[in-house]
Amino acid sequence: VQLQASGGGLVQAGGSLRLSCVASGRTFTNDNFGMAWFRQVPGKEREFVAGVSFSGGSIYYSDDEKGRFTVSRDNAKNTQYLEMNSLKPQDTAVYYCVADRGRGEYVPRLRGGIDYWGKGTQVTVSS
Repeated sequence: VQLQASGGGLVQAGGSLRLSCVASGRTFTNDNFGMAWFRQVPGKEREFVAGVSFSGGSIYYSDDEKGRFTVSRDNAKNTQYLEMNSLKPQDTAVYYCVADRGRGEYVPRLRGGIDYWGKGTQVTVSS
């Protein structure tokens, strides 16, 4: 499975960005993968941002992002999205798309043991 994230960039505080992550590979289309976004700033560990189950029926957000970010996916396009609004300078980070096999409404929320990570896309929010 390959994950290609895009949509990062430089935005002013209060602005919006939409990240996309396209998954490819026969393994991905033949199995149940929960997907999520993590982010990392220099000197800190990667942290969970938001995630969605294969069906889209289960969605989780970290407390800091609730109400500002919206995660979704389109299985017909093998794509996960992260709509980010009211961005703050502390949202500045490299954002990583992940995919992890699981049953039912599984959503990957722990960085350990995740099957696949994308390369990341930089989001910079200026004050």
